[in-house]
Amino acid sequence: MNFKDQIQYRIQRLNSAEKLILINVVCFVLPLFLRTLFFLLAIPFDAFLSWFELSSEWSILLFQPWSLVTYSFIHSGFFHLFWNMYLLFFASRLFLNLFPPRFFFNVYFIGVIIGGLTFLLSYSLFPAFQNSTPVMIGASAGVMAVFIFMSTYSPDHEVRIILFNVKLRYLGLAFILLDVIQIPYGNAGGHLAHLGGAALGFFYAQRLQQGIDIGLPFERFVTYIIDFFRKKPSLKTVYKSKSSTKKPSTVTTSSSRQKKIDEILDKISTSGYDSLTKDEKDFLFQAGKE
Repeated sequence: MNFKDQIQYRIQRLNSAEKLILINVVCFVLPLFLRTLFFLLAIPFDAFLSWFELSSEWSILLFQPWSLVTYSFIHSGFFHLFWNMYLLFFASRLFLNLFPPRFFFNVYFIGVIIGGLTFLLSYSLFPAFQNSTPVMIGASAGVMAVFIFMSTYSPDHEVRIILFNVKLRYLGLAFILLDVIQIPYGNAGGHLAHLGGAALGFFYAQRLQQGIDIGLPFERFVTYIIDFFRKKPSLKTVYKSKSSTKKPSTVTTSSSRQKKIDEILDKISTSGYDSLTKDEKDFLFQAGKE
């Protein structure tokens, strides 16, 4: 196994949260090299980076809607990245022991979006932020959403902090209080975004305990977008011959075969090509060749 295969193998073995952490690390390291390239070409790198940062101005968001998500992949420094990813790794280990990856991504990315909207609304509503138009970066809102989700869903679960065991409910409450009291001392928008993500995590866990998954609309929207850009399989039209010269047994077989093809095509239109089983894909492939 060569070096490239070893890297691919190791990446495939990562769980969903670890892959997300890896993406964040890549998004931190890559701009370090891009900044050098932009400098040599005399291109303003900060202007380029602003396309991915979340501005506090709604008018800019209107033309950069992707920034409501992309801001979470940009970090201001090593320790900003390290502490976010450390807490995400810690919270995700608890999360993925109970829930499948799709729940994790729902909570994380909806937390990122709600945190971003909280940031925008805060700078529109509070007098303290008048005449101020900062930008926001960092994954903290999504991380807080995941952490507070677990603190709400499993509040009595104990974790080891140095020499003591602490219940998640108290750890989550401590993080929220720290964000509240730090608002006047700097990075106010960031702390408010953390609280927005925390509120989402709390509400998501509460509703899930009642049997309601509030992340389903978001999940369906993302699936729709992915399916829209995914290459559709090329299928040949298969039809039943209407010739009356065929034997009844052949017609019956053809009718049964066409019925199965129609059922598979209906399944593709409803759930996508990837929802087919291997046998269904093989059957459709053979039917298309005939």
